Amino acid sequence: MSSIQQADFVTMVHLSTRLPLVNDHSQANLRIAIVRFSALGDVVMVSAAVLALQLSFPAATITWITSPFAYALLKGMDGVNFEVFDKPRTFADYRAFYRAFRHRQFDVVLAMQANLRINLLYPALHAPVKIGFDRTRAREGQWLFCNRQIPFSDSHLTDSFLSFVETLSGSPAMATWKLPLDASDEGWAREQFQSLPKPWVAIHPHSSKAERNWLPERYEEIVTQAISRWKSGVVLTGGNSATEMALCERLSHLFPDHTLNLCGKSSPKQLAAVLGLADVLIAPDTGAVHIARAMGTPVVGLYAVASPKLTGPYRQLEYCVDRYPQAVKKYLGKDADEVPWNTRVHHPDAMALIEVSDVIFQLEKLLGPLI
Repeated sequence: MSSIQQADFVTMVHLSTRLPLVNDHSQANLRIAIVRFSALGDVVMVSAAVLALQLSFPAATITWITSPFAYALLKGMDGVNFEVFDKPRTFADYRAFYRAFRHRQFDVVLAMQANLRINLLYPALHAPVKIGFDRTRAREGQWLFCNRQIPFSDSHLTDSFLSFVETLSGSPAMATWKLPLDASDEGWAREQFQSLPKPWVAIHPHSSKAERNWLPERYEEIVTQAISRWKSGVVLTGGNSATEMALCERLSHLFPDHTLNLCGKSSPKQLAAVLGLADVLIAPDTGAVHIARAMGTPVVGLYAVASPKLTGPYRQLEYCVDRYPQAVKKYLGKDADEVPWNTRVHHPDAMALIEVSDVIFQLEKLLGPLI
């Protein structure tokens, strides 16, 4: 963008109180910086917004500032330049970040992460326009570092990320996904499944937050019924924490000939490839849900702590088990439509409201009549 074009762009931003910020999309050679470090499910949702951004501004230069773990999944995304940093923890980390961007100029910053550690990075990114969350969702003072806000909406997290694109362009944005998987990752996944009978049921039993996890003995019953009734092959996925690896090991011993334990054994791209091959994923509120959604795999999501309308598989909630309203009623003493948009039920027994029969009911829809 020339200095004259940039001056016109800045003037338009300051004078206009209505959308769009940019009128001629095809000629908008904008330099756009996106900030989103984590978590893995969130960056998958943001990647849909990036594709929408590319459709709206095909001439834009897009730089995504993210973490090494997220980049392990995003690497190779067409038309996106990545700047990879660990989430800052020390003064030296901030100093290094500020130094890296002190001579860089952007036209727009899309501040898609709002917490104090990340908010303190925004002053390092030089741009006349910085779009952040609305005051309701701009946590820990993000609004202090942005001069434009997306409108508030009690909607899915994916819609909140798409709203950044809509705020900039003034046009509706739709979510599509194209995760940049390598042929080697897809080949690796196919090789893992070679000896596993179909249908393939993936189970990602562990979330990063213990309150979202379902009961281990109920997962055992699901594995037992999936294999005995549908002769399924079960693939277990997860990270490398001691707790989830122990749980997957426990489940894998039930029917060794029908079970593949990949917990702690796959990269983010390999996990995406595995979930793309599965016939269904069973999981609590965790990043694997959004990866499976991006790969086109139906998800039996297990929700009681948060509403699937906020964090479930985007616009594919028909197979989710939603016990959030019951959890709100039982543990918060309110109706679900009476609590704020982001209310979580922080009770250790919330997930116990989900019964094995709830999950089997959803599996019947996907895998057919019981054998």
